[in-house]
Amino acid sequence: MTSSSAASVSTALAPYGWDDSWAEAFTPYEADGLLPGRVVRVDRGQCDVVTADGVLRADTAFVTPHDPMRVVCTGDWVAVEPGGNPRYVRAYLPRRTAFVRSTSSKRSEGQILAANVDHAIVAVSLALELDLGRVERFLALAWESGAQPVVVLTKADLVPDAVTRAHLVQDVETSAPGVPVVLVSSVEGVGLDVLAAIAGGGTSVLLGQSGAGKSTLANALLGADVMAVQATRDVDGKGRHTTTTRNLLALPGGGVLIDTPGLRGVGLWDAETGVGQVFSEIEDLAERCRFHDCAHEAEPGCAVLAAVETGELPERRLDSYRKLLRENQRIVAKTDARLRAEIRKDWKRKGAIGRAAMEAKRGPHWRS
Repeated sequence: MTSSSAASVSTALAPYGWDDSWAEAFTPYEADGLLPGRVVRVDRGQCDVVTADGVLRADTAFVTPHDPMRVVCTGDWVAVEPGGNPRYVRAYLPRRTAFVRSTSSKRSEGQILAANVDHAIVAVSLALELDLGRVERFLALAWESGAQPVVVLTKADLVPDAVTRAHLVQDVETSAPGVPVVLVSSVEGVGLDVLAAIAGGGTSVLLGQSGAGKSTLANALLGADVMAVQATRDVDGKGRHTTTTRNLLALPGGGVLIDTPGLRGVGLWDAETGVGQVFSEIEDLAERCRFHDCAHEAEPGCAVLAAVETGELPERRLDSYRKLLRENQRIVAKTDARLRAEIRKDWKRKGAIGRAAMEAKRGPHWRS
């Protein structure tokens, strides 16, 4: 790539996040005459790629079509053919981050929702009662991806009382250590400047259930009604899938936004590190337990259970932590035979302990 062509590529793609590191990663593909570009939309084996020559339509079948973890996704930087009918994406550049969830299939495969994301913005509607467990689930996946999570409490205008608003923010902050929590109302214009400042610092992905207000937030950040918006149902505050594909959009104030369809299911996918980050206070307490392999169930000297008893740790947090760890363990075990054997061994050990405890409680003559 000549210096002039490199300059034109940099000028055209800089608004989409192109930098010197991406240029260096693309070097092996220059000799083949391929074009660098970023995937802005994927659907049915085809994708739209923004390049220095404009937005090109390309086929993704060339890039490992049968592995859901290696398919081209929105946010990828790719090497695409300059011409051809059909035109093909030949490769994608190594991802800096990847937001992955488990699929609903019985094969328990991972599904990449977005790549090369700096901020994972989790939209939570205040039109419904807060589901802190779901927030924690989203945050576990966000931390695991390598992105910085941000929780945005949308539709704050539906909670006019300032004290109630403050309590809701505090509840989420307690469930999201190390995560910024932003209260936003598109109707009142509250919090949009804070969100714009966050989104302006790289690539952000909008996540959340249908009706959480993601498309409304996207329009507010874009300064135009680019994304379609549908009214939520009065009965339960839920909405339909306004966005049906993941779309990458350059923001006028800088930064890039990926809007996603509402997610009904958010299954964990090998997210043990992310779970630990969400429940960092429990992990810190666990270091003070008497036994290094303490399960925080009934062991003597358990610092986690002691914190629950004193009220330092809400019992709901411990229950949620256990639930997500169990789920993640099941997912990993489906693809790891050694771990499956360890889990079965652990089950047998716990069963033996339980039976011994029951027999001791009943006494030596209970069978007679």
